[in-house]
Amino acid sequence: MSSKTANLRGALFALLAFAIFATHDVVIKYLGGSYSPFQIVFFSVLFGFPIITFLLMRDASEGNLRPRHPWWTAARTAAAVFTGIGAFFAFSSSLPLAQVYAILFAGPLLITIMAIPMLGERVGWCRGLAVLVGLGGVIVVLQPGSTDFELGHFAALGAAFTGAFASVVVRKIGREERSVVLILYPMMANFILMALALPFVYQPMPLVDIAASGVIAAMALIGTSCLILAYRHAQAVIVAPMQYSQIIWASLFGVLLFGDTLAPPTMIGTGIIIASGIYIVLREERGGTSRTTPVLRTRSRAATPSAPRVAPYLSDAQRGPHPHGPTQDKAD
Repeated sequence: MSSKTANLRGALFALLAFAIFATHDVVIKYLGGSYSPFQIVFFSVLFGFPIITFLLMRDASEGNLRPRHPWWTAARTAAAVFTGIGAFFAFSSSLPLAQVYAILFAGPLLITIMAIPMLGERVGWCRGLAVLVGLGGVIVVLQPGSTDFELGHFAALGAAFTGAFASVVVRKIGREERSVVLILYPMMANFILMALALPFVYQPMPLVDIAASGVIAAMALIGTSCLILAYRHAQAVIVAPMQYSQIIWASLFGVLLFGDTLAPPTMIGTGIIIASGIYIVLREERGGTSRTTPVLRTRSRAATPSAPRVAPYLSDAQRGPHPHGPTQDKAD
């Protein structure tokens, strides 16, 4: 297979994956109109258990479930829980889907910043400027001073931050930590904490809504599988920018299904964020910059807590991160 054909196939798999993820979020927003995010998270994790159990049975690596990096594992687990709740709450809120995505797209920018103290990354002035421009795009979307901030805004911002932190932790400890540990601990934490909150927020669910919770888990698995196939066929510089296709689906679904309006500031700010994110990906793909590449192969959107959604991180953990000692940056 020629490299051009492989890249095309990888791009198509990536586009399919992110279309599935966008549809997955539509189901969350649909359920969010009637149920607490805690209840949605609980049932999505519950339905994810059989799927993730099957996947973990294929893990033939030797070892036990005791983390080799307990503090980092605990920190990532806490971050994953907050990311899931925040993302589900944001998608369940009254915010337009496109606006939620625009805020979550700040994730790669935050990863680049966090990689400096956590991975010893050196970010030159070019990428540093791109990060500042991208964060400026988030400000354009939020319009401080003219927007009445809702809890959904803060939930999305929090999910972007904690999701970025969880991603960098995986890049830091993924070489030494077993994949099953990286998957199972956040999943169990989500299940236990949501179960404790469930009696206070539970609303009876008809069969169709219970089935929708199962659809969330199934779509997460299918989308993740397509994303893994995309990275197997194509270079990261081809696949990574495809994540921004979600804004197209979000805009379409928002208008057709939820009566959203496409506010110009949201579109302008999103364009700024996407441009800076793609620039960072291109800079990292070129030789002579950071070897830790914290953005590549890491989804910019927050990973939701349905079990299969951690599979992109599992892929990173299996490969192991690049060396995370200080690296030389050529004006990056």
